[in-house]
Formats: sequence, C-alpha cells, structure tokens
Amino acid sequence: MKGMNRLKTMALLAVLTALLLVVGQALGGQVGLAVAIIFAALLNFGSYWFSDRIVLRMYRAQEVTDREAPELHTMVRKLSERAGLPMPKVYIIPEDAPNAFATGRNPQHGVVAVTAGLMRMLSPDELAGVIAHELAHIKNRDTLVMTVAAALGGALSLLANMAMFSSIFGSSDDEEEGGASLLGGLLAMIVAPFAAMMIQMVISRSREFIADELGAQVCGNPLALASALKKIESYAQNPEATPMQHGTPVTAHMMIVNPFTGGGLVRLFSTHPATEARVARLEAMGNGKPQTTIFQRKERYELSNV
Repeated sequence: MKGMNRLKTMALLAVLTALLLVVGQALGGQVGLAVAIIFAALLNFGSYWFSDRIVLRMYRAQEVTDREAPELHTMVRKLSERAGLPMPKVYIIPEDAPNAFATGRNPQHGVVAVTAGLMRMLSPDELAGVIAHELAHIKNRDTLVMTVAAALGGALSLLANMAMFSSIFGSSDDEEEGGASLLGGLLAMIVAPFAAMMIQMVISRSREFIADELGAQVCGNPLALASALKKIESYAQNPEATPMQHGTPVTAHMMIVNPFTGGGLVRLFSTHPATEARVARLEAMGNGKPQTTIFQRKERYELSNV
C-alpha cells in the first residue's frame, strides 16, 4: 500500500508537470516553456511538502488544542491508539455542511479535520465512525496522494482560468505570438477538467471501501459509520441545505462524502463509490454482531467557537 501510493503520487506529479509544460510553451513559446519549468519545479516541491497546509487553508480549517476541544481530542486519541497510529493534529472547519477529511504526507504528520456541522449533527458513535474512517486513510497512507492531487488540481484550475482569460482579452501584433496565445487558451480550457479526470484515474474509488472497513473495525461499530454516511449524504443531496462555502470539486475526493453537486467531467468521473453501496457493506458487517458503544458524549460546536 505504501509503495503503491508513492508510485501514484509520482505518476500524478509527472503527468500534471508535463501538462504544465505543454500549456506554457503554447502560451509563450520558449519563454513560456522556461517559465513553466520553473513554476512546475516550485509547484512539485510545494505540493509534496506543503500540500496539507494548502488544503487546510482552502477550507479555512483551524487547529484546536486539547484545552479548546477536550472531548474531540479524547475521541481522536482513543481511536488513534486503537488504530496503532500517532496522535494526529485536530482541525475544525467552520462550515455548516457535515463532512470530514484527513491529510498529511505520512502518519507522523497526520491531520484529521471535521466540520462544525458534522459535530452538531452526528451522535458520539457516528462521529467516532467518521473519525475512524479518516484515521484509516492515514494508516493506509492514502493522504499523501489525495492531498497532492487536491493541491495540484486547484493550482492547475487557477492557471487554466488565468490563461483562458489572457487569450481572450489579450492581444498581439505578432501573428505567430497571437496564434500561440490562442492555442494556449484552447489548451487552458481543457486543463481544469483534465486535471480533475487525472485525479480520478490516479486515485481509486476502492480506497473508500477499504477505509470504511478498517474504520468500522477501529471504532467497533459498522452500523454507526453507516448511519453517519447516510446523514452526510442526505445533507449533501438536500437542495435547501447550506452547501460547503469553501473548497472546490477538485478537492472532493478528500471528503468522506462528496459535498459538491457539480456536473461535467467532475461529476462523470465520480471520486466516491455510491454511498448506498458503502452503507450496504457496512450494514452487512454489523448485522448479527454486538455493537460497541465507547463514546457517550460529544461537544456541541457553534461556528462562533472556531
């Protein structure tokens, strides 16, 4: 698992770097290629070492200490011990929409982030199931490739938009330069969906089933995780519910349930297996087995607390 995820990360960095170079040359010829090479080097370095911070900032997540969130920290600590992991950092995302994700380049730098809405909506055992699922991603070392993909995808989408507007509103007296700019603009128009598609090709949906299974074993209650998934999915599909205010569909693969309902290629190449299938598997695990209840209380967080 560790070696495979490293290979996926390297493949993702290589393909998206090549895409950057092609667009750079199309936009600015040799000068554009040179700029793209420098930018790609900085982006790759930054994505590997700082992608977790980038994604946390995307969602405006705020780290909380043991004093600020004692019960949440206790829950994460107990589950981490059961999973055989070092204690990760704990973040709360100031969002009403219930969701969660894990990040960090390895278990020693793990991070678990949950939304304020998730903590209000779920019971203690449901919340434990979600946290156990995220810890499973850390244990399986999914988080590096997931976080690098999110950071690179977001950066490429931003560059694509900039290049597209540059080709539309820019002008050049040189016919050759104008043609290069137009070609670059056309390439830029496909960068964002291609980047999203690459994320789906590199990151297998099966990782969610594996994290569900391991998470259920860690928390000891498959039915609680199944119930949590149903609640989160129901909220995400409710047109009257408050959607995620931050982040983009390019980062959807990091969440326990996709919070974005956008169409196009991002929707076609879905980041997650159907929630119904995940719930069915968990319910099959839990049927006929005594369920462990280890968390009796949880803190109620308002957005003003974070």
